[in-house]
Amino acid sequence: MNNALKTSAPSGGGIHIQGTSKLGNEAARKNFLRQLESLGLDGYVNTSQSDARLPSLRFQLRAELADEWAPGCDTIQLGDKLALDAQGNACDLEREILLSMLLAPVAFEFPSHDELASAVRVRKNIVAAARRTSLAFHATEAERPAEYWTYDEDRGFTILPGKPLVTALQKATQPDVSGKLYSFSCYRATEYVILLGIAQELEKANPELFTRLQQQWNTRAIKSGEFHEVFLREYGSMGEPLPPKFYVPGDRLWFRNPDAHSSDVTGYEGSWVFYLGGGLFTNFWNRDKPFTLATKCLEIFHWRNATCRDHAGELRIDEEIVEQRVRESMNDPAEVERILQVMLRLRDPQGVYVDGGCIDTSREYPRLVCPGTSDLVLPAC
Repeated sequence: MNNALKTSAPSGGGIHIQGTSKLGNEAARKNFLRQLESLGLDGYVNTSQSDARLPSLRFQLRAELADEWAPGCDTIQLGDKLALDAQGNACDLEREILLSMLLAPVAFEFPSHDELASAVRVRKNIVAAARRTSLAFHATEAERPAEYWTYDEDRGFTILPGKPLVTALQKATQPDVSGKLYSFSCYRATEYVILLGIAQELEKANPELFTRLQQQWNTRAIKSGEFHEVFLREYGSMGEPLPPKFYVPGDRLWFRNPDAHSSDVTGYEGSWVFYLGGGLFTNFWNRDKPFTLATKCLEIFHWRNATCRDHAGELRIDEEIVEQRVRESMNDPAEVERILQVMLRLRDPQGVYVDGGCIDTSREYPRLVCPGTSDLVLPAC
């Protein structure tokens, strides 16, 4: 492999490391090169300095390789193109994370190489935790291991005194640890997986912040919109949408239900998942059968064909009918193609159900975590 770092003119996307000095930039460059070299990726990367007045290094996958490996920023096929085993090989997962970031159409910005390295580890933690997560779906009810958790209407589910945060999260989401499936909504489950991935990194990289995170969950849970604001960054938007098949392992994302009628069923407005790499997305209700992009689209499409009213007159979706309709569709390639032409469109704006599909315009990933540069600010307990 060619170990010489190529240079190119600056452009918008890729990985940016914002240094504070020429000396700091050179150290960051060398550290990132060593990381890339350890993975056999150093010969595939261009680098440039974006602004001489404000030192910033930009790393990008060489354009001809990006066009060959991920045309149109389609990272779904990246693992197959490069024979990466993101599910069984931790180094391959790291390769896929970095390659996806390096060819991204938007910039992933970091104040240091330490923050970049932590961000990659957090993504790996999230993927590993998401693969182990298996839950009992319930849109309105929830339960947690009673020996680790307690509930209060004002504070939410909090961790009992003396119980470690990481273990409590694993007990709640991983039946291999607890021996039981606990009820969650898919949205709340993603919060627990993200929190676990961050906590595992903070234990080593920022113990002081980890201690405050533990204290936070002993006092009051952070959830929903507040969780998003405190812990996550969002990239892509309705005005500047991401390419429909661009995903980085560890991204949290939403598949929208584009059918107005079935989306009125609580819990079926859409589906929150993680991208695992290798073209696969989480399936918290059957973790051994993760979704492909096609099977996820088929599942959501057929919610409309399984909507009915229960004995109380409430709208619900019959999951057995969904599974049956998905199986039938999978046996008809022409039908699959027809459905995907509808579902792989970018979603309509909120409240609109016209021509959009299920693909969201944005993705989410955790904030910075290192001492001195973290932008993860916990509220007062």
